[in-house]
Amino acid sequence: MAHINLLPWREKLRKQRQRDFGLLILFALMLTVAGMGYWHWFNQSLIDHQHERNRFLENEIANVDKEIREIRNLERTRQQLISRMKVIEDLQISRPQIVHLFDEMVTVVPDGAVLTELVQSGGALALTGRAQSNARVSTYMRNIESSPWLSDPRLQIIEDKTPDDIDDSTFKLNLKQVVPKAEEAQ
Repeated sequence: MAHINLLPWREKLRKQRQRDFGLLILFALMLTVAGMGYWHWFNQSLIDHQHERNRFLENEIANVDKEIREIRNLERTRQQLISRMKVIEDLQISRPQIVHLFDEMVTVVPDGAVLTELVQSGGALALTGRAQSNARVSTYMRNIESSPWLSDPRLQIIEDKTPDDIDDSTFKLNLKQVVPKAEEAQ
Protein backbone atom coordinates (compact mmCIF):
# COMPACT_ATOMS: atom_id res chain seq x y z
CA MET A 1 0.00 0.00 0.00
CA ALA A 2 2.85 2.21 0.15
CA HIS A 3 2.74 2.60 -3.57
CA ILE A 4 -0.76 4.12 -3.89
CA ASN A 5 -0.77 7.50 -5.58
CA LEU A 6 -3.33 9.84 -4.00
CA LEU A 7 -2.31 12.86 -6.06
CA PRO A 8 -4.85 12.48 -8.92
CA TRP A 9 -7.67 12.23 -6.44
CA ARG A 10 -6.49 15.36 -4.68
CA GLU A 11 -5.93 17.04 -8.03
CA LYS A 12 -9.49 16.25 -9.06
CA LEU A 13 -10.80 17.46 -5.76
CA ARG A 14 -8.78 20.70 -6.08
CA LYS A 15 -10.10 21.27 -9.63
CA GLN A 16 -13.64 20.54 -8.43
CA ARG A 17 -13.25 23.02 -5.60
CA GLN A 18 -11.77 25.65 -7.94
CA ARG A 19 -14.72 25.18 -10.34
CA ASP A 20 -17.16 25.38 -7.44
CA PHE A 21 -15.35 28.47 -6.15
CA GLY A 22 -15.48 30.10 -9.62
CA LEU A 23 -19.18 29.30 -9.91
CA LEU A 24 -19.73 30.67 -6.44
CA ILE A 25 -17.79 33.84 -7.34
CA LEU A 26 -19.78 34.11 -10.59
CA PHE A 27 -23.06 33.63 -8.69
CA ALA A 28 -21.99 36.23 -6.07
CA LEU A 29 -20.98 38.63 -8.84
CA MET A 30 -24.33 38.14 -10.60
CA LEU A 31 -26.15 38.56 -7.30
CA THR A 32 -24.16 41.77 -6.60
CA VAL A 33 -24.93 43.15 -10.08
CA ALA A 34 -28.61 42.24 -9.63
CA GLY A 35 -28.64 43.89 -6.18
CA MET A 36 -26.97 47.02 -7.51
CA GLY A 37 -29.38 47.09 -10.46
CA TYR A 38 -32.32 46.79 -8.08
CA TRP A 39 -30.81 49.49 -5.84
CA HIS A 40 -30.38 51.81 -8.84
CA TRP A 41 -33.93 51.10 -10.04
CA PHE A 42 -35.32 51.71 -6.52
CA ASN A 43 -33.44 55.01 -6.12
CA GLN A 44 -34.44 56.12 -9.62
CA SER A 45 -38.08 55.34 -8.85
CA LEU A 46 -37.81 57.42 -5.64
CA ILE A 47 -36.26 60.29 -7.63
CA ASP A 48 -38.97 60.03 -10.31
CA HIS A 49 -41.66 60.00 -7.63
CA GLN A 50 -40.13 63.11 -6.03
CA HIS A 51 -39.97 64.83 -9.44
CA GLU A 52 -43.66 64.05 -9.95
CA ARG A 53 -44.46 65.52 -6.54
CA ASN A 54 -42.37 68.61 -7.36
CA ARG A 55 -44.19 69.05 -10.70
CA PHE A 56 -47.53 68.71 -8.91
CA LEU A 57 -46.48 71.33 -6.35
CA GLU A 58 -45.22 73.66 -9.09
CA ASN A 59 -48.55 73.32 -10.92
CA GLU A 60 -50.46 74.01 -7.72
CA ILE A 61 -48.24 77.01 -6.93
CA ALA A 62 -48.86 78.36 -10.44
CA ASN A 63 -52.62 77.89 -9.94
CA VAL A 64 -52.49 79.65 -6.58
CA ASP A 65 -50.42 82.49 -8.08
CA LYS A 66 -53.01 82.87 -10.83
CA GLU A 67 -55.79 82.95 -8.24
CA ILE A 68 -53.86 85.54 -6.23
CA ARG A 69 -53.55 87.72 -9.35
CA GLU A 70 -57.29 87.34 -9.94
CA ILE A 71 -57.98 88.25 -6.31
CA ARG A 72 -55.75 91.33 -6.62
CA ASN A 73 -57.57 92.33 -9.81
CA LEU A 74 -60.91 91.82 -8.07
CA GLU A 75 -59.68 93.85 -5.09
CA ARG A 76 -58.56 96.64 -7.45
CA THR A 77 -61.95 96.52 -9.18
CA ARG A 78 -63.67 96.54 -5.79
CA GLN A 79 -61.71 99.61 -4.71
CA GLN A 80 -62.58 101.36 -7.97
CA LEU A 81 -66.26 100.53 -7.48
CA ILE A 82 -66.13 101.73 -3.88
CA SER A 83 -64.53 105.01 -4.97
CA ARG A 84 -67.19 105.43 -7.68
CA MET A 85 -69.91 104.70 -5.14
CA LYS A 86 -68.33 107.29 -2.82
CA VAL A 87 -68.34 109.89 -5.60
CA ILE A 88 -71.98 109.10 -6.42
CA GLU A 89 -72.88 109.23 -2.72
CA ASP A 90 -71.10 112.59 -2.34
CA LEU A 91 -72.94 113.89 -5.39
CA GLN A 92 -76.25 112.68 -3.97
CA ILE A 93 -75.50 114.36 -0.66
CA SER A 94 -74.37 117.60 -2.33
CA ARG A 95 -77.36 117.82 -4.70
CA PRO A 96 -79.51 119.90 -2.37
CA GLN A 97 -76.52 122.06 -1.39
CA ILE A 98 -76.56 123.97 -4.68
CA VAL A 99 -80.22 124.80 -4.09
CA HIS A 100 -79.39 126.06 -0.60
CA LEU A 101 -76.44 128.01 -2.02
CA PHE A 102 -78.56 129.88 -4.56
CA ASP A 103 -81.30 130.44 -1.99
CA GLU A 104 -78.75 131.89 0.44
CA MET A 105 -77.12 133.99 -2.27
CA VAL A 106 -80.48 135.64 -2.97
CA THR A 107 -81.18 136.08 0.74
CA VAL A 108 -77.84 137.62 1.78
CA VAL A 109 -77.41 140.10 -1.08
CA PRO A 110 -78.48 143.51 0.29
CA ASP A 111 -80.38 146.14 -1.67
CA GLY A 112 -77.99 148.21 -3.74
CA ALA A 113 -75.59 145.31 -4.46
CA VAL A 114 -75.51 143.19 -7.61
CA LEU A 115 -73.50 140.03 -8.28
CA THR A 116 -71.94 139.85 -11.74
CA GLU A 117 -69.95 136.63 -11.42
CA LEU A 118 -70.00 133.57 -9.17
CA VAL A 119 -67.30 130.89 -9.43
CA GLN A 120 -67.43 127.75 -7.28
CA SER A 121 -64.44 125.48 -6.79
CA GLY A 122 -65.32 122.70 -4.37
CA GLY A 123 -66.53 124.48 -1.24
CA ALA A 124 -64.84 127.78 -2.10
CA LEU A 125 -66.74 130.57 -3.80
CA ALA A 126 -65.38 133.63 -5.59
CA LEU A 127 -67.87 136.46 -6.09
CA THR A 128 -67.57 139.54 -8.22
CA GLY A 129 -70.17 142.31 -8.14
CA ARG A 130 -71.11 145.96 -7.93
CA ALA A 131 -72.43 147.89 -4.98
CA GLN A 132 -73.74 151.43 -4.55
CA SER A 133 -71.34 152.04 -1.67
CA ASN A 134 -68.73 150.42 0.50
CA ALA A 135 -71.32 150.19 3.28
CA ARG A 136 -73.39 147.85 1.08
CA VAL A 137 -70.38 145.56 0.72
CA SER A 138 -69.92 145.60 4.51
CA THR A 139 -73.60 144.72 4.97
CA TYR A 140 -73.19 141.93 2.43
CA MET A 141 -70.22 140.50 4.36
CA ARG A 142 -72.17 140.65 7.68
CA ASN A 143 -75.10 138.85 6.04
CA ILE A 144 -72.70 136.13 4.81
CA GLU A 145 -71.27 135.68 8.31
CA SER A 146 -74.76 135.27 9.79
CA SER A 147 -75.80 132.73 7.13
CA PRO A 148 -75.80 129.03 8.14
CA TRP A 149 -74.75 127.97 4.61
CA LEU A 150 -71.97 130.51 3.98
CA SER A 151 -68.95 131.52 6.04
CA ASP A 152 -65.55 133.15 6.13
CA PRO A 153 -66.08 136.14 3.78
CA ARG A 154 -62.78 137.75 2.73
CA LEU A 155 -62.76 140.89 0.67
CA GLN A 156 -60.10 140.71 -2.02
CA ILE A 157 -60.56 144.07 -3.66
CA ILE A 158 -62.96 146.97 -3.76
CA GLU A 159 -62.47 149.75 -6.25
CA ASP A 160 -64.31 152.51 -7.98
CA LYS A 161 -64.02 151.86 -11.73
CA THR A 162 -67.17 153.59 -12.91
CA PRO A 163 -67.47 157.14 -14.26
CA ASP A 164 -67.71 159.89 -11.65
CA ASP A 165 -71.41 160.50 -12.11
CA ILE A 166 -72.32 156.94 -10.97
CA ASP A 167 -71.31 155.92 -7.43
CA ASP A 168 -70.85 152.19 -8.04
CA SER A 169 -67.91 150.22 -6.65
CA THR A 170 -66.79 146.84 -7.94
CA PHE A 171 -65.73 144.24 -5.42
CA LYS A 172 -64.27 140.75 -5.31
CA LEU A 173 -65.12 138.54 -2.40
CA ASN A 174 -64.03 135.00 -1.45
CA LEU A 175 -66.09 132.85 0.90
CA LYS A 176 -66.79 129.25 1.77
CA GLN A 177 -69.91 127.14 1.47
CA VAL A 178 -70.62 125.10 4.58
CA VAL A 179 -73.19 122.50 5.51
CA PRO A 180 -75.00 123.14 8.80
CA LYS A 181 -74.58 120.43 11.43
CA ALA A 182 -78.28 119.43 11.36
CA GLU A 183 -78.03 118.84 7.61
CA GLU A 184 -74.90 116.69 7.98
CA ALA A 185 -76.70 114.40 10.43
CA GLN A 186 -79.50 113.81 7.91
